[in-house]
Amino acid sequence: MQEIIINQDKENNKIVALVENGKLVEKYEEREDKQRLEGNIYLGKVENVLIGMQAAFVNIGLDKNTFIHIKDIIPKVSNETGNKNESLSKYDIKNYIHTGMPILVQVKRDSTNKKGARVSTHISLPGRFVVLIPNQEFVTISKKIEKESEKNRLIQIIKEVLPNGYGIIVRTSAQGRNKELIQQDIQKVIMGYKTILNNSKILEKDENFEPTLLYQNDGIIGKILTDIVDQDLVRIITNHTEIEQYVKQFLKDTGLEDKVKVELRQNENVLNMYDVEEQIQKSNNRKIWLKCGGFITIDKTEALTAIDVNSGKYIGNKDLEQTVYTVNKEASIEIAKQLRLRDIGGIIIIDYIDMEKQETKQKVLEILEESLKKDRSKIQIIGFTPLDLLEMTRKHMCSND
Repeated sequence: MQEIIINQDKENNKIVALVENGKLVEKYEEREDKQRLEGNIYLGKVENVLIGMQAAFVNIGLDKNTFIHIKDIIPKVSNETGNKNESLSKYDIKNYIHTGMPILVQVKRDSTNKKGARVSTHISLPGRFVVLIPNQEFVTISKKIEKESEKNRLIQIIKEVLPNGYGIIVRTSAQGRNKELIQQDIQKVIMGYKTILNNSKILEKDENFEPTLLYQNDGIIGKILTDIVDQDLVRIITNHTEIEQYVKQFLKDTGLEDKVKVELRQNENVLNMYDVEEQIQKSNNRKIWLKCGGFITIDKTEALTAIDVNSGKYIGNKDLEQTVYTVNKEASIEIAKQLRLRDIGGIIIIDYIDMEKQETKQKVLEILEESLKKDRSKIQIIGFTPLDLLEMTRKHMCSND
């Protein structure tokens, strides 16, 4: 059973908590003084081109200019890896953009205290069941949909209803949905994109145009509702009337107003339910103890997140390999929980306790993979490095860093 708890304080800061059977599994914060840009689409202006870096700075009307790289300008060669493996030396950024030109971009990574936002010309627009990717021909099915028969059914629907010139990522929520619902969702998202494109073309005709916001993300509440509403969601609790009305309208628009209960507890701190506030505080701890007596530590740097596994108080039995396996097994389950709970993104390195047998390593890897299936984010496990460190990547669900 899933519930969403949305708390807004006196400063209009919001905390959104996803709770499963009373346990906090995801949390997101939206601060009044920190606008979330990821997903926004702008008609920007190229400020200057860095030829030696195959990159440019783009003005989208904010205090800091945004950054774009050549790989985010040239067409994608793959919807799985994008242009990650493409040889970029054969491209010249001067053939694609120049200073002063208008450019339609989407924010892919929010700004930080040190860096401006990262943008791309590769636009993607989320719907309830699909993500639309204009100017591509790729059709990708969510990896969370495992049955081949269901994948084939969804691919056939997309082939029948998707116009030329668009790519689609089929979301997990499309599983079991009929053709009519999926088609309606695709048509709605395409209409939204055409509106963005038309407004962009009108602005481009003005030689003195100013960078303009053309599409704004739905905020954390809208994103979570879109992602979760078709799952086992039974109740949404909030302490603010405006949020209550927004949620009710969202549910009405999706035809789910009778499925999900909305509860208003005005002027209360709804994070007191299920001791969510205490669970949030614990989620900020660097050290997390395991049931066996071992522990993990989580250290986040600008480049990556390092997770270290330690035996701690656990001494096990006479079999060292079994002792190590017990700690690493529990650590894998806990690591999967913490990645989702803390919304850790980017490169992640896990330093397990050394395992002698390849068989033990494989078992630990399988446990980690199975535990990560509950995570809604895109995850890629690279494997063990020559130094026996496990390397993986995870995409932020909602980033405000």
